[in-house]
Amino acid sequence: MSLEVGQTAPDFESKDQDGKAIKLSDFQGKKVVLYFYPKDNTPGCTAQACNLRDNYESLQKAGYVVLGISSDAEKSHKKFVEKFELPFPLIADEDKSVHEKYGTWVEKNMYGRKYMGTARTTFIIDEKGIIEEIISKVKTKEHTNQIIK
Repeated sequence: MSLEVGQTAPDFESKDQDGKAIKLSDFQGKKVVLYFYPKDNTPGCTAQACNLRDNYESLQKAGYVVLGISSDAEKSHKKFVEKFELPFPLIADEDKSVHEKYGTWVEKNMYGRKYMGTARTTFIIDEKGIIEEIISKVKTKEHTNQIIK
């Protein structure tokens, strides 16, 4: 499924690093930065999470709620959150159902080897649940600048 700007963001329910159920619809009335990333504790994903952490206050002032999501388990997310003191929830999508709804579980190719993985993508969702922007060329170390222009 390929989502486009102007479409309603698909609702989902999954658990965060603490086992708490998170639904996108819980954030109705707020702007949401929903970012899909490949794996906890890898260089690019750590740079991206830390950039969002370091600029979290600016994102909040701009009215954003930040939600990270990957196919890692809650336990992995908990360690990642604690290690890097991330102030926002990370959602576990082990069955890739949320990835499927957002079209971020894709075939990748590295060194001629094809495999399935997460396309690093950020969806900016407005207060009414409409996709305002899709960032598919994420600059991990400058991601906040891509969100707040």
